[in-house]
Amino acid sequence: MQDIFETQRKCLRLMGHTLEDEKSPLLRKWNSFIYYGSLLLVLSAQWPMINYVVYNIDDLTLATASLSIVLTNMLTVIKMITFLMYKQRFMELMEQFGEMFNAAHVSEVKRGLTVANKIAMKLVKLYYFSVSSTGLYFMIGPLVKIIWSKINHKTIIRDLPMPMRFNFDFVSTPGYEFGYVYTGFVTMTVVMYASAIDGLFLSFTINLRSHFQALQFFIKTNKFRRSDKAAQYDISKYIDYHVLLLDLSNKVRQIYKPIVFGQFLLTSVQVCVIIYQLVTHLDTLLVLVVYCTFLAAILLQLFIYCYGGEILKVESSMVGVSVQLSNWYLLTPKTRRMLLLVMLRSQREVVIKAGFYEASLANFMVILRAAMSLITLIQSID
Repeated sequence: MQDIFETQRKCLRLMGHTLEDEKSPLLRKWNSFIYYGSLLLVLSAQWPMINYVVYNIDDLTLATASLSIVLTNMLTVIKMITFLMYKQRFMELMEQFGEMFNAAHVSEVKRGLTVANKIAMKLVKLYYFSVSSTGLYFMIGPLVKIIWSKINHKTIIRDLPMPMRFNFDFVSTPGYEFGYVYTGFVTMTVVMYASAIDGLFLSFTINLRSHFQALQFFIKTNKFRRSDKAAQYDISKYIDYHVLLLDLSNKVRQIYKPIVFGQFLLTSVQVCVIIYQLVTHLDTLLVLVVYCTFLAAILLQLFIYCYGGEILKVESSMVGVSVQLSNWYLLTPKTRRMLLLVMLRSQREVVIKAGFYEASLANFMVILRAAMSLITLIQSID
């Protein structure tokens, strides 16, 4: 079986996470240095960004330009700390989903899981390409401006990839080069962790959806025409399978709770800030393209969590429907009560929720509608 978490593992390994027992003490120390150093690097980037906001507090356009980046950086810090706290659980979930795939023997179920895993891998790679492209766009933007200014013999303005203000001369050499390289490392860390953590959530939820669908298939296709003892054995297996899926869903919900809360809270503020930038720069094509790309990237991040939460909510509730569509009426009253347990439990949907935020497509649409209303409001004020 191809590793369905291949892209995520590569990103995490680049950040120093081996995801397996490393026997070499020296290598363990080196990896610890990398991922704790990455965390400190992203944390340290908050100060020059906030410093930029404070310095330009009287210019709302410049202040909000940095504020959107500050929020993205804060969200990355939440993801990094959450992964470090629950690293063992992340590893266990990856291993368990792999084992469950290998344990599937029914051809229809195996085929469904294979298709789901291929879809998950393609979506994760597409997401990685999207996030990487956004980061690369921010990095090469200042270089393009410098080259263009040289070609046209204009005054060269050295902008950093991100709105930052350091306590040293970051306009002249070598301060500018240091600031540029520093920003590059921060951007790479943000891209790697976003691709890994968000990609894992997408893969986990798509796999869980496929297993819930497999459970529905087992229940609906069982004719229950054998002995009552055989029927009870089958239903006990369904109950165990259902309990396992609910337990896995709960584990995913628990480890992603801080991330989901931060994703909704910070993205809501980011959307407002970026929309202000868009509306106030409608006449500047380059700035407009930058912020449209940035807005699409952060909305894609939010959509991943809303989509994952939605498919889990729907498929977990459909288990009860599969019971109703089965030949339950052929069972004895005692055996029916066993099957009834599955139906009753499925009435309580699996919901990915953190605080007052629920990951669902309905809430994603609420944020989109709020964004459109904000655009109209700002244009009317202008």
